[in-house]
Amino acid sequence: MGVNIVDVGLVLAGLVLLFLGGEALVRGASTIALRVGLTPLVIGLVVVSAATSAPELAVTVGAVTSGEPDLAVGNVVGTNIANILLILGISAVMGPLVIKRQLVKFDLPIVLGLSLFLFALSLDGRVSSLDGLLLLLGLVFHIVMSIVFGRREAKAPDAPRAQMPLNTTPVSPWLAALLLVVGSGLLVLGAQLLVTGAVNIATELGVSSLVVGLTVVAIGTSLPELATSLVAIRRGERDMAVGNIVGSNLFNIGMVLGIPAMVFPGGIPVPSAAIAIDIPLMLAATVALLPLAFTGFVIARWEGVLFVALYLAYLLYVVLDSTEHDAAQGFTAAMLWLVLPLLAIALVTVTAYEVGLHRGRATERRRRDT
Repeated sequence: MGVNIVDVGLVLAGLVLLFLGGEALVRGASTIALRVGLTPLVIGLVVVSAATSAPELAVTVGAVTSGEPDLAVGNVVGTNIANILLILGISAVMGPLVIKRQLVKFDLPIVLGLSLFLFALSLDGRVSSLDGLLLLLGLVFHIVMSIVFGRREAKAPDAPRAQMPLNTTPVSPWLAALLLVVGSGLLVLGAQLLVTGAVNIATELGVSSLVVGLTVVAIGTSLPELATSLVAIRRGERDMAVGNIVGSNLFNIGMVLGIPAMVFPGGIPVPSAAIAIDIPLMLAATVALLPLAFTGFVIARWEGVLFVALYLAYLLYVVLDSTEHDAAQGFTAAMLWLVLPLLAIALVTVTAYEVGLHRGRATERRRRDT
């Protein structure tokens, strides 16, 4: 059964509208945040991350209202996997990414904890209204603490001057408000087109909505994060690329999944395949980021190549499994018993080496000081 060209056009049009809407929200929200005196850290971690997660929220709400909850769950989980492995991987390949210490000490543990919490809440096959409230409260806690840390940073003598993210120029207040309204409208329309086209394609190809959400929709709604990260690297703000991804993943779990679960009766059902494979893979991707972050606070190019390779392997697995290809079982066995253990050993070895090197340098500095 072939794919209708009209449905492909709906998906592409939806992605374009989501991208434009996200860009408008970033500019409008950042201008308003700057005018009310928020620090660059808060603008980057909270405001920009919320704006770039708006496409995911629009798609999730559209999917649930259209009776496609599998697409909603696949979008959130797939986007978080793509953000870490694909977006951060591509960004690191373009140039080593610097990680701020606050991200390592506070933000990364929070996103890991919220991911573990989501996995625990999903074990009964549903994210209930209460579960959604708990996820949202976790996000609110992170926002409040980020503002508190941001105010402390702003009071420091060497605090950076508040500025727009990516050194863009702030717009007038009326234009910022207009951008918020127009951006929201584009997101709603783009989400409707994308969900309609994606569901039709899934039906035509005979695959589940979960698979479409994990692949096409997830990559498409990650475009704002990719655009933000690439612009940040080009303008020399490499730390913002990591901060945007971490913040976006938090918003995807707490806001994009939490709010619809609270609003819609009965919450959101979670497919068994997502509980068994995809959510644990999202956890694994987040865990893999921790040792890389702790080793010198830099994500190197080779680590970026490794992340992209892992994401391509994940996509291959999803495609083979969804089409019930003969190679699916052998590929899965090779990944579970050969590739992943070798990667784990490599990560542990490199982490141990980097930590030892870091401690050695610290000891040498202390000797020099004494």
